Amino acid sequence: MQSDSTSPDDYISQLPEDRKAPITKLHNLIKDHMPKGLEAGMGYGMLAYYVPKSIYPNGYHCKPFPPLPFINLASQKNFIALYHSGMYAKKELYDWFVSEYPKHSKYKLDMGKSCVRFKKIDDIPYDLIEQLLGKMTVEEWIDIYETALNKK
Repeated sequence: MQSDSTSPDDYISQLPEDRKAPITKLHNLIKDHMPKGLEAGMGYGMLAYYVPKSIYPNGYHCKPFPPLPFINLASQKNFIALYHSGMYAKKELYDWFVSEYPKHSKYKLDMGKSCVRFKKIDDIPYDLIEQLLGKMTVEEWIDIYETALNKK
């Protein structure tokens, strides 16, 4: 479910009451612990944490006008979704997250390539997400991204 909100505060204010607290907590956690150089805003109808054009002027290859996305957070119909592009692009990071998840949650991991779906919003592993945020720098993300682009 994409939102037409123009700011994170607007996005959060439009959420159902049961989603406001966990999304706010995740948003603040990400802002407080995201890699240095990222900016927070909106992107693709979700909360977005991206590499600004001042650091990476080329932007995103599919649509060069937006900045390079890195992390997104969304309230979907049946879950809260955390998208982390680094887990999609770096197998070691994905493997680390998959192996650590059971240590932080009593529920089975529901995950795609970069999307972690939290259906039990009272059991979001905030401490694990905080650790994840420190696993990749903006410079490393740009390098991985450019390497993948140059292979095409």
